[in-house]
Amino acid sequence: MAEDGAAYERLGTKRLTLVDVIAQSVGLIGPVFSAAFLIPLIAGASATGHGAGIATPFAVLLAAAGTFALGWIVAQYAKRVHAAGSLYDYVTMGLGQRAGTVAGWIYYGGTTVLASAIAVLVGWFLHDVILVGTFGVSGVLPVALWGLVYVAARFLVLYTGVELSTRTQLTLALVSAVVVLLFSVNVILNAPVNSLRAFNPAEAPNLTGLFFGVLYGVLIFVGFETAANLAEETANPKRSIPRAVLLSVAIVTAYYVIAAYAQVAGFGFDLKVLLDPEVAAAPLFALGSPAAAGGYGGSSDLVLKLLEIVVFLDVLAVGLGAATASTRGVFALARDRRIPGPLAAVNGRGQPVGSIVFVEAFSVLMILFAQYWEGLFALPGQHHFFAMFAWLSTYGGFVLMIVYALTALGALRGLGDHGNQAGVWVASLIGLAVSVGAIFGGVYQVTAPFDMVWKIALVWIVLGIVVTLAVRGRAPAHEVLDDLRG
Repeated sequence: MAEDGAAYERLGTKRLTLVDVIAQSVGLIGPVFSAAFLIPLIAGASATGHGAGIATPFAVLLAAAGTFALGWIVAQYAKRVHAAGSLYDYVTMGLGQRAGTVAGWIYYGGTTVLASAIAVLVGWFLHDVILVGTFGVSGVLPVALWGLVYVAARFLVLYTGVELSTRTQLTLALVSAVVVLLFSVNVILNAPVNSLRAFNPAEAPNLTGLFFGVLYGVLIFVGFETAANLAEETANPKRSIPRAVLLSVAIVTAYYVIAAYAQVAGFGFDLKVLLDPEVAAAPLFALGSPAAAGGYGGSSDLVLKLLEIVVFLDVLAVGLGAATASTRGVFALARDRRIPGPLAAVNGRGQPVGSIVFVEAFSVLMILFAQYWEGLFALPGQHHFFAMFAWLSTYGGFVLMIVYALTALGALRGLGDHGNQAGVWVASLIGLAVSVGAIFGGVYQVTAPFDMVWKIALVWIVLGIVVTLAVRGRAPAHEVLDDLRG
C-alpha cells in the first residue's frame, strides 16, 4: 500500500544557505579542539606507541585523502536524497532497508553520545580550566551545574531554530579558528628551524608508524558529513550539501596541515618533546606558554589565556553541532517509525522538539553519571568529568567509523548507476580502507577503560538489529515526499 505523504512529519522552511551547512560540518569537526589536543596522537602519543612522528603533517594529508573519498560518496548521495538524517538513507540505498536502519541506529546513537560528551566536558573545562586556571577565580558553580547550564542553553538554541544553531556554530568556530591559525603562523615564522622533512614519509619511524598515524588522523575529520543532515532545511540542497561536505574537508585539511606543522616545527622537530606526556596532553597550550617556559607566548601568559578561551569556544561549537545533527537523525528514524513516533514530534515552526528533548535529556543523564557514578570509565589521576568525556567521545568517533565503512561499501550498489563508475569504485575502496583501518585502531592494544568501547558498541549494534527485526516501520520519507529526493 502506498504511504500517505501527509502523515509524515515535516521540518521547518528551507532557508539554510551554503555557509550554514558548511558551519554545521566544520562546527562538529571542531578543528581548533582537534589541533589543540589530538595531533600528538597522530605523531605517536597513543596506547600502541605507533605514530607518524616528524611526518605527522604528511599523515594528515593522507588521512584527508581518505576522508575526501568518503566525502565524495556522501556528495553523490546528497544530490539524490534531501531528507533529514540522510546518512541513514545513504546506507539504505546501498545495503537495503534493514541495514540502513541499523546504520541509523548506530550513527545517531553515536552523535547523541558525542553531544553528551561535550556537555560533560564543558562543565569541567569552564570550571577548572577557564575560571580557576585561566582567571584564578572560584568556579562560581559546581562542575555539574555548569554542564547543566550548557545543556539548557543548547536546548534553547535548538528549540529556537536551526538557523540560530548554524550561525552560532559559525561565529564560535570562526573566532576560535582565526586566533589559533594566526598563532600557528607566528610559531612557524619564529620556529628554530623550518623544513620540508615534515612532508617526507621517510621521516616516519617506519611504515607501521605512518599507517597508525593515518588511522588516527582520520579521527580528526569526524563530522565532515553532517551538513547532509540539514538537507531538508536547506534552500538548494542538491547544490549546497555536496559542496559543503567537500569544502569542509578541504578547509579543515589546510587548517590541520598548518597546525600540525606548527607543532612539529615549534618543538624543533624533536619528537621526544612533542611526545612528552606533559606536552602531548595539550601541545597548543605548551606552545602558547610564555617564552620563559619555552613557548611562543611572549613575556606574559596572555597568549596562553587567549588560546584556552578560544579552544573553549570551539568546544561549545562542537557540542552544538553534534546536538543539531543528532536531533535531525533521531527525527528521521522516528518519522519513518523505526523508533518511537513521538520522537518525530515538531512544533508549529517545524522544529523537532521530540528529538531535541531526547538528545538533551541524554546529555543530562551523562552529566549525572559523571557526578554520581565515580567509577564509571574512570581514569587514574584525571577528573571524572574529563574521564567521562574521553570515553564518550572515543565511543562516538568509533561507531561513526562503522557507519562510514557501511556507507563506502554500500556505494558500490547504491551508486551503481552513477556515470563515473571508476570514481565510485576508487572512492569506495579508499573510504572502506580508511574506515576499517580506523576501526582497527580503536580496538588494537587499547587500554582500560577504552577497551570497553568496542564491546559496548557491539551490544548497541546487536540491540539495533533486534529492534530493526521487530519493528516494521514505514517507507522512508524520501521515497514518499517528492521534495526530499533529487
